[in-house]
Amino acid sequence: MIRWWRKPPCWRLASDAYPDYTSSIAPGGCCLPVLRCRISTGSPRRIILSENKSRAPKRVRNELRFRQITVAAKTLVAENFWRIDFIGDDLAGFVSPGFDDHIKVFFPDAVTGELHLPEVTSDGVVWKEGIRPVSRDYTPLWFDGVKKTLTLDFYIHDGGVASSWAAQAQVGDPLAIGGPRGSMIVPEDYAFQLYVCDESGLPAFKRRKETVQGGVRKLFAFADEASGSLYLDGLNGIDVSWLGSGNMHGDRLLALISELDSIQLPHDDYFIWLTGEGEAVKQLNDYFVLQRGCDENFVRAVAYWHQK
Repeated sequence: MIRWWRKPPCWRLASDAYPDYTSSIAPGGCCLPVLRCRISTGSPRRIILSENKSRAPKRVRNELRFRQITVAAKTLVAENFWRIDFIGDDLAGFVSPGFDDHIKVFFPDAVTGELHLPEVTSDGVVWKEGIRPVSRDYTPLWFDGVKKTLTLDFYIHDGGVASSWAAQAQVGDPLAIGGPRGSMIVPEDYAFQLYVCDESGLPAFKRRKETVQGGVRKLFAFADEASGSLYLDGLNGIDVSWLGSGNMHGDRLLALISELDSIQLPHDDYFIWLTGEGEAVKQLNDYFVLQRGCDENFVRAVAYWHQK
C-alpha cells in the first residue's frame, strides 16, 4: 500500500489497477488532461457517525500464492468487455471472499512468450533472475473450486498492456496470477448503499449486485448506459444514474457532487463505495468524509487507475 496522503482506513490505493490504463490514458483510450476541481472542505454539514461499529467492513488476510492458469473460453459480453474463463490445477485452494478483491495478473514476455513467476520464501517474494513481468490488477468475477475455473472481465481500451493481451487472447494461452493477498468483507444488507465507479469498477459492482440485499441501493456510473446496462445484466432494485463514459473530473465531477448534495444520508447503517481514477476518488472521499461528515469506517475509497 502506498501512502501519499493521510487517508481513512478504508482507502486503498491500487497502483496500476484494473483496468490497465496508462497514466495519461482515460477510459476509451483518449488522452485527457486531469481537470481538477475544488470541493469545499469547510465545516462539515453534519456529522454522521455510525452507532454500530460491528457492522464496519473488516479486512482479512489470505495466503499469498502465485498460480499459472490457461485460457479456456473467451466471450464478448458487452461493447469493450471481454469475459475470459481460465482453468488450471494451480487454482486449487484459491479464495476471493471480497467483492472488490484484486489479484495481480502477470503477462507473458512480449518477445519470448515466457511466463516468469516468483517464489514465496521466508524472506518474502523473490523474483528469479531478477525478472519481474508486466502486471495489472483485476477483480475476480467468479470462481468454481470444483471445476477449478476462474473468470475475469477485461475492459478493452487503447494503449493498455492487458487490453491488448485480452483482445488477442486465444484458448490455450497461458497467464499467471498472484493473490488476492487480502480481502475486505463488507456486509451485504446495509439499509443504505451508494456506489460510484467508472468502467474499471463495473466488474466489482457486478459481483456485488448478485448478493447485495435490502434498503436503498444507488449506483452512479461513469459509463455509457447501453453498454453498461448490458454488461451488468439486470439491476432490479438498484437506482442507477448513468453519467457517460469518459473522465471523472472538472464539470463532470461537479455535476455528480451536485446530484449527491440532494441525497439525504442516514445517520447509521450505510455503506459508500467509491472507485475510478485516483484524484477523482480522493475528492469524492473528501466530500463524503469531510464535507458530509460520514464515518470513514463506512466509506471505502479505492483508486483503480491514475491519470498523471
